[in-house]
Amino acid sequence: MSRYLLFFGLLCISLSASAQNNKPYNVLFIIADDLTTTAVSAYENKISRTPNIDQLAAEGTRYTRTYCQYPVCGPSRASFMFGYYPSATTTYGYVSGRDKVGQRPSWSQLFKDNDYYTARVSKIYHMGVPIDIEKGSNGQDDELSWTERFNSQGPEWMAEGEAELVQNNPYGEIERKGGNVMTIVKGEGDDLAHSDGKTAEKASALIREHKDEPFFLAVGFVRPHVPFVAPKADFIPYPHDEMVLPPQVINDWDDIPANGINYVNSLNANMSTEQEKKAIAGYYASVAYMDRQVGKVLQTLKEEGLEDNTIVIFTSDHGFHLGEHRFWMKVSLHEESVRVPLIIKVPGKAPSVCHSFTELIDLYPTIAELAGLEYSPHLQGKSLVTTLDDATVKVRDFAFSISRHKGELMYLIRNEKWAFISYKEDGSKGLELFDMEYDEKQFNNLAYNPHYQEVVKEMKSLLKEKLKEVRDNDLGL
Repeated sequence: MSRYLLFFGLLCISLSASAQNNKPYNVLFIIADDLTTTAVSAYENKISRTPNIDQLAAEGTRYTRTYCQYPVCGPSRASFMFGYYPSATTTYGYVSGRDKVGQRPSWSQLFKDNDYYTARVSKIYHMGVPIDIEKGSNGQDDELSWTERFNSQGPEWMAEGEAELVQNNPYGEIERKGGNVMTIVKGEGDDLAHSDGKTAEKASALIREHKDEPFFLAVGFVRPHVPFVAPKADFIPYPHDEMVLPPQVINDWDDIPANGINYVNSLNANMSTEQEKKAIAGYYASVAYMDRQVGKVLQTLKEEGLEDNTIVIFTSDHGFHLGEHRFWMKVSLHEESVRVPLIIKVPGKAPSVCHSFTELIDLYPTIAELAGLEYSPHLQGKSLVTTLDDATVKVRDFAFSISRHKGELMYLIRNEKWAFISYKEDGSKGLELFDMEYDEKQFNNLAYNPHYQEVVKEMKSLLKEKLKEVRDNDLGL
């Protein structure tokens, strides 16, 4: 009798394990807002502390050369959520992209259509930060993408605490609440006094509530997007007078085309050295606050026993200038603005570091393939699944991104050796060419150097071919 009971018990355990292994993967997608790779300690920054992101990087695959497709919130998010380049959909503004792609399913909608519970908490498609966050409104969201959606209202620049404007508004306005103005608020109260604390709390509650069904949970943190708002304790490790400004060169702007001078810079914002240091300190404090919220969500996943059945992705919509070339914010096609952190953790996959060029639009086909879901062959992203087993696999020869200045488009081709920027498709508004092996900070524009004209010609040809590829009718658009 005892032998029978032992055999029966072992059989039940085996069947239980088998059932667990056959369960569909959950997806936990976490995205920060305006997070530059240079502010994550799992990458190259050793001053900004991001222990929770670092831990995820140590457990998953960390991609070192991931680029957004448009260094502005709205078009970047529409691009990776639908899997198309902005230059294919012409989705350049603060929209969800639905008006351009019609009934084609978004990334999360694909999961919803395959019987997943899909929810977003806070900013996944574009939301005005701080405007929509203050109101608790949906912003330019795509309702078809979600089973449920939740907003995380926060006081933003009006938060209780010590507030300071660390730049003059380049638009000539007096108010300090605009989405492109660097205001620091050393907030009173705890994490829940601000939007991201509420986002972490709601995301954790949804994990607990839906742990027994397959889910696609998208968690959007709004920090470190301006205003730099965080509990005042997060500012203590970053005294502004100890912040080190990025290296500068004399007459740096002389070889940058006019359309390449960033829309917010130390000159037009009339920033003093002290203000520049305070801006960096405020950014790092905001990153620290956001990182702690990431840790709370990941801890909930662990506590609920879901780590072995959940794909976790962490990234940002684009980067952020922290005084490089005396530039601030995003929009530019220079490295700090377009390169983003990307970590993908898949159950059963060994930790690794992948140096292949990758793009945010690669997320859609990658996660769909991992989940065994059929997706449109017209998607312009490339699956990264092979890199999760072999990090030496090269998925792309180069990364492609676009941006816009005063209504005129500009394009980036970034390969192993070169970063090439063409202002307008024909380069009529200027060109930039940087040797990324010897000039990673992009100080020496070689585009007009006679010795590099063959390289310029090759890069122009590569750009022309890429634009033809992304605009071709056979893309199904």
